[in-house]
Amino acid sequence: MNDATEPASRGDATLFCSDAEFGYLRSRTVFVPGEGLQLDEPYRLAHLPLVAPQHPGVIARQEGRSYEMGRHPRVFSAVLPIDEAALAASEPLARLDDEMRRAPFARKIAWDIVPRRADRLHATLCGTLSTGDAPAIDRAVREAFFRTGPFRVELRGLFSGNVNRGRLYLRAYPEMRGGANPFQAIQSAFGRQPGDLYLVGLYNLTDCLDVAETAALAALIERWWDVSVLRFEATALWVLGACDDLVLDAELAEVLPLHGRPAGPLPTLRR
Repeated sequence: MNDATEPASRGDATLFCSDAEFGYLRSRTVFVPGEGLQLDEPYRLAHLPLVAPQHPGVIARQEGRSYEMGRHPRVFSAVLPIDEAALAASEPLARLDDEMRRAPFARKIAWDIVPRRADRLHATLCGTLSTGDAPAIDRAVREAFFRTGPFRVELRGLFSGNVNRGRLYLRAYPEMRGGANPFQAIQSAFGRQPGDLYLVGLYNLTDCLDVAETAALAALIERWWDVSVLRFEATALWVLGACDDLVLDAELAEVLPLHGRPAGPLPTLRR
């Protein structure tokens, strides 16, 4: 358990936001029968160099983009952290992971990356708060967090999007608060427009999938779409900085509590 999440009651009657409030259905991968899954350009630029640097499809660099073999100047974002211990204890996630390991495409998953990211899994709420140095969070923003207060979140999965094809995610759904979405309240506190995609990157592919492998992935996503993988109470955000999109070199700059109590010491991320 870390200081950003607490387990939610299994029997609670919390009303979580639904797909109608989000862009998950609109943004999911369209699997075409008889066609394989091709890793798209954004994935081959930002992710593939980190998980399969020798792959011929790697885009090492691109004019107008800051990536160099998957790395870029350090960017800080406000994220919702996912408790490593709580996720590891999730029985549904254990079943999902078992299915992934037995799937026809299992050999094309970067399994070595999964444990390296376990203590920094997150859903980004406000990206690129600053570049280079950690941002200064002013008092008005912090007070807005206190007014939002802790809230429950449900993770469901599995998800493959229409951008970054090759990365597989869990989807985050906050509880509905008086008809409002707490994720969007946090974005508003930062002066950001409301978003509708809040994803927790879980697996990365190391190669394109053939027709049979793609069909297996599509069926697995459909089967797991409405499955609740984890429920927890979010009590803080992280200001997380990284020089790559998998946050392999993550720097935890600050814990932003969603209540009036002090945040305490920063959790230590493994190197």
